[in-house]
Amino acid sequence: MNQRNNHRVVLFPLPLQGHINPMLQLGQILHARGFSITILHTNFNAPDPSSHPHFTFRSIACGLHRSEVSMSDIPDLISLLNTQCASPFEEHLREMMSLPGGDAVPIACVISDSLFSFTCGVAERLKVRALVLLTGGATSLHVYTILRLLKEKGYFSIDGLSGSRSEEAVKEFPSLLVRDIPGVHSQKPEMVLELFDNMIKVIKSSPGVIFNTFEELEQPALASVREVLSVPDFVIGPLHKCYVTSSSSSLLEEDRSCISWLDEQPLKSVIYVSFGSAAVVREAEILEIALGLANSKQPFLWVVRPRLVRDPEWLKKSPSHFLEALKRRGKLVKWAPQMKVLAHPAVGAFWTHSGWNSTLESISEGVPMLCMPRFSDQGVNARYVSDIWRVGVHLNGGLDRENIARAISTNLFIS
Repeated sequence: MNQRNNHRVVLFPLPLQGHINPMLQLGQILHARGFSITILHTNFNAPDPSSHPHFTFRSIACGLHRSEVSMSDIPDLISLLNTQCASPFEEHLREMMSLPGGDAVPIACVISDSLFSFTCGVAERLKVRALVLLTGGATSLHVYTILRLLKEKGYFSIDGLSGSRSEEAVKEFPSLLVRDIPGVHSQKPEMVLELFDNMIKVIKSSPGVIFNTFEELEQPALASVREVLSVPDFVIGPLHKCYVTSSSSSLLEEDRSCISWLDEQPLKSVIYVSFGSAAVVREAEILEIALGLANSKQPFLWVVRPRLVRDPEWLKKSPSHFLEALKRRGKLVKWAPQMKVLAHPAVGAFWTHSGWNSTLESISEGVPMLCMPRFSDQGVNARYVSDIWRVGVHLNGGLDRENIARAISTNLFIS
């Protein structure tokens, strides 16, 4: 650690797992360079202070409780957070600027999630420097900048996408198919468009944006968004590879028994399966996933977190074929230390929802991906993983057991 530099950075993450992780990783990097770190966070999905004892944590009351919030409607949740958090955020920032003692260390900068629409305005009023952190990729940001154009071109249809329309190439963004467009399948497309419109406005009006990516991966997209945004940018990812720590930012308890289980498996033999912290899988889908894993004949480590599937009794109802495969060569956990799993020599592939953190972590460890995007930027990420960067395959053929088994055992080249 460098000597403390008598300056504080205040970090304000969006209270979702995929947004908390990179923000705390950024905090680790800045702390290693001498800054004192204060994490300002909502009482909803609050991070665990004991995992980062060298940070100061301050909670703001946002009026939300997990039991009252539907994680299946992320745009609505983000809209609600922007409404509920603006005043408490300003109050706490004012308080931090006036408190005696440890928190009187001058605030050098506020760094907030790019999906918060109010933080830069508050910081400007209080004469505090402010930057925003983009927790997704530059390619998806490039797509967000043309979403209104895509709507004008008729890609967002009222009656939804059916038949072959979903498989059409996007003329304005030839790398993508129509079904890859963020929000195109949403029940509230206008809310999704407004959400990304606001994010673009926030970035354009900010003093600068931090990208969790690297030039070698996304140089064309970075060049495009630089032309559109015209703000200073700092490309410093992958954030998780820029520091060394045993701290965890997981909101769920990690089951580390999976590491000792992996120790017993052959080299590059295991497919690791995790669909992130927010996705929901229907009962019919989880049956096909289970039987696809059974039919693949590969060892598998599968994360089945709480609320991934609505039926808590799904495992008891699973076919004997899957239960036998689970007993012989599979392991289920509620949550896993993902970075350690992906770095393990027994892991040969990653079946993922294609969230940006998961994508970066898999690329960093050289683990090929099987992509099953669900919402938001995941369709863009999955398409680039499979068709542009060629570090994985897209589950194009549908979520049925034969297609899954074939994708795992043939296309991913697991020995």
